[in-house]
Amino acid sequence: MNWLILIIAGLCEVGFTTCLGKAKEASGSLYWWWIGGFLFFLTVSMLLLYKATQTLPLGTAYAVWTGIGAVGTVIIGIIFFREPASFWRLFFIATLISSIVGLKFVSSH
Repeated sequence: MNWLILIIAGLCEVGFTTCLGKAKEASGSLYWWWIGGFLFFLTVSMLLLYKATQTLPLGTAYAVWTGIGAVGTVIIGIIFFREPASFWRLFFIATLISSIVGLKFVSSH
């Protein structure tokens, strides 16, 4: 169950980084909506990460959390923010994904 909580925490990290990116482009009241979303996802992500680390090793949980956030943020950046999708960028994202999966398999929990 805590692996699922950790995955949701990582997806919330993608949520708060996406809101941060959108806030950078917004102005007026829309800016504040994106900042509100940022604060919401940041809070939920941190609380879920804390919950997951109650039973999962801290180092593993943190690495998986940041890995999910990094991979998800890069994918969102490519799709929604028109960031480059070069071969090497995708290659290293794939190695990051394999590292996240590897940590899950070697974890004792």
